[in-house]
Amino acid sequence: MYPALLALKDGLVVSCQTSAGNPVMGPEPMTLMARAAETGGAVGFRAEGALDIASIRSISSLPIIGIRKTGRSAAGGVFITPTFENAAEMAAAGADIIALDGTARPRPSGQTLAGIILRIHEELGLPVMADTDSIDSGLYAEDAGADVVGTTLSGYTTDMAVSDLPDLGLVAALVARLDRPVIAEGRYWTREEVALAYSSGAFSVVVGSAITNPMMITRRMVAATPRATSNPGLT
Repeated sequence: MYPALLALKDGLVVSCQTSAGNPVMGPEPMTLMARAAETGGAVGFRAEGALDIASIRSISSLPIIGIRKTGRSAAGGVFITPTFENAAEMAAAGADIIALDGTARPRPSGQTLAGIILRIHEELGLPVMADTDSIDSGLYAEDAGADVVGTTLSGYTTDMAVSDLPDLGLVAALVARLDRPVIAEGRYWTREEVALAYSSGAFSVVVGSAITNPMMITRRMVAATPRATSNPGLT
């Protein structure tokens, strides 16, 4: 197993990324989040974009799972590192692991998941984390050569409402079916949920918004106040 992956085993990976419109978006605040997370005991990070990855790399030697989000309008809805060129950009910025969409949906320019993973292995020398949404896509990603499979996309690839809870069932199902390690990611908000992911067989757990998105954390807390319950527009 790649050393960068082994370093994540049984630990907490903190996702230091956010989206447009959030006051903490950008390399400087995300790097401060990473520094705080490392001080708190994180074993690695997940980060988006070359600028954020390079900035975090400058202050930490912990493994970085790098991604490049290209917008939800990308071919077939694939927007997490859809091409090899995106992966190469993240590697050049300092990523130790490349995460990409691990579903069977089409990718730009006719690139295939198996082809991208092969090039990442051969040309970049890095392991690949496949972000999946189901047992079928987990099996597909394993067959394509992914080194680890994550539950990152569970609930986000259909028009159905996204659950507020992590998909622990998918974690357990993937652990039972795959020969690859499974990383639990997506909507983990409590210590109890992290512990349940490990009891379900997870190799590692990624937590993002519950640690690095103070705007969303505040909204969740505000929703419990009398003012919010009498004025739903506040939440």
